[in-house]
Amino acid sequence: MQDKVIRKKKIVVAATGASGIPILKECLQIIRQDQEYESVLIMSRSAVLTLEHEMDCKKEEIERLADQVYDPEEIGAGPASGSYRTAGMLIVPCSMKTVAGICSGYADNLILRAADVTIKEQRPLVLAARETPLSPVHLRNLYELSKIPGVRIIPPMLTFYQKPECMQDMIRHIAAKLVEPFGIEVEGYRRWEGI
Repeated sequence: MQDKVIRKKKIVVAATGASGIPILKECLQIIRQDQEYESVLIMSRSAVLTLEHEMDCKKEEIERLADQVYDPEEIGAGPASGSYRTAGMLIVPCSMKTVAGICSGYADNLILRAADVTIKEQRPLVLAARETPLSPVHLRNLYELSKIPGVRIIPPMLTFYQKPECMQDMIRHIAAKLVEPFGIEVEGYRRWEGI
């Protein structure tokens, strides 16, 4: 009798040019630690610039945390097709430019095309929307996306009820919220239990 090959569920993880690359890194580490999932990473050029500004590492260090890596210009790669099986897509951080592209269906790179495919296939699409203050245009686009089944907008907002002791505690808490829609439970994630 042959052993059955266990296929991991793929989560497409994209990063765009907004602030928040440490949260991306934490999400990739969490996915890597879960035996049921693997990550497919796509980083925009702007995300790479932000990475070099926000962290003392190069893009290769972040790429090593992913199971597969695609260039945003690889428009013919697997995530561009609905037949490419995934558990959904997470964009962290998600710039307002990317939100606008998704909202308008302007799929001119692999990140936007993968998001478009995720929506049309009715898979979870989680957007860690990063901007402040939000303009009426940003709010309109986010509102339109929020009406689409499966789209979750989870801005990386700080919370204090879990009594964080350091910045890393806050980053991990936000990352846990971002991966939760895919069915990943993060050890130590403290949910609100009431007062």
